[in-house]
Amino acid sequence: MAEIKVPELAESITEGTIAQWLKQPGDTVEKGEFIVELETDKVNVEVISEEAGVVQELLAAEGDTVEVGQVIAVVGEGTGSGSTPKNPVEADPAESDAPVKSVENAPKKEETTSSPQVAQKEEASSSERTIASPAARKLAREKGIDLNAVSTADPLGRVRVQDVESHTNAPKASSAPAPKAAPAKQAASSEDDSRVKREKMSRRRQTIANRLLEVKQSTAMLTTFNEIDMTNIMELRSRKKDKFFDDHDVRLGFMSFFTKAVTAALKKYPYVNAELDGDEIILKQFYDVGIAVSTEEGLVVPIVRDTDRKNFAEIEASIVDLAKKARDKKLQISDMTGGSFTITNGGVFGSLMSTPILNGTQVGILGMHTIQKRPVAIGDEVQIRPMMYVALSYDHRVIDGKDSVGFLKTVKELIENPEDLLLES
Repeated sequence: MAEIKVPELAESITEGTIAQWLKQPGDTVEKGEFIVELETDKVNVEVISEEAGVVQELLAAEGDTVEVGQVIAVVGEGTGSGSTPKNPVEADPAESDAPVKSVENAPKKEETTSSPQVAQKEEASSSERTIASPAARKLAREKGIDLNAVSTADPLGRVRVQDVESHTNAPKASSAPAPKAAPAKQAASSEDDSRVKREKMSRRRQTIANRLLEVKQSTAMLTTFNEIDMTNIMELRSRKKDKFFDDHDVRLGFMSFFTKAVTAALKKYPYVNAELDGDEIILKQFYDVGIAVSTEEGLVVPIVRDTDRKNFAEIEASIVDLAKKARDKKLQISDMTGGSFTITNGGVFGSLMSTPILNGTQVGILGMHTIQKRPVAIGDEVQIRPMMYVALSYDHRVIDGKDSVGFLKTVKELIENPEDLLLES
């Protein structure tokens, strides 16, 4: 018999949430096979079984918060029975392996069946025994839907996510009689409930919210702006992109140009590449730039390491690889720790201007925005040029206005003269 425990994840992570059980009681599991997916503050982690055998018991349900080192499942010897799996945590006590305990509990059930709360709990327990996909079971739990009441077109009676979603707007029957004292108030409450939708925040979204609030409250954050004429870089990219792809099997985008420009500016203004630790400023002698990536579960910031040593192709390849891992939920903790500066590109969503919030303990973040053609003065003439607003948010406790403006001006000059970036490579 082997216990499945929540593994050590990272120094800063002490707990996680059961996102999805990949195995159910009665299922056969091989040594090294994934058994559960955990959602942590930063990444999703799949936990393996250290022994081969049969899943005997699940000690936590999907959506439960579990701590590092906690036993969450038991794998024993034997072979799978092939019967419909049941979670012992949620199974009917009458069907458990402890009949004496069930008999002792029976009178208590009879005494409390008149309680509406107990009836609701029994109904919920019954719904958990319905055959349903893990995703459908999780969605039903979040929405407070009884799976027994969900209609499904599946010939085997298995409830799917789309079945739960289609059931969402259906009228809910109440298991307890309505109080006679205030029928009008209850009707109003029911009407209000039908006009709102409650959705529990994921662990990652909660972490993002808490950290953003912490940054806003604990830093002296300011933002300075500038605009960049993208004419030269767009012409260079247009000329070189096909050959670049043929030579390196990766597309030439704007992010590599901005990453190289930021790296050069960090070398010129080292306090932007710093961190505040109590009454000490830590000046980082490395250039690990975080690239913000939007996923379904929120914004994540994987790190492109050693950007001062990488060429354009290597930076583009790193960004593509990290973005794919982020969207496939394959990022590791090591992919997201230790960055010294961050770039976020709201322009991909059409943002014209924004004030990005600092990432963790970093003291600077660059915000890119959409490219928009605007009339600008070129010498004594007005021309239509592709322009981009850029923003540098910084911690004023570490960075003075002179350095912040100089940093952003350096990025602007390098992007407007992209050939100069080759000298920085």
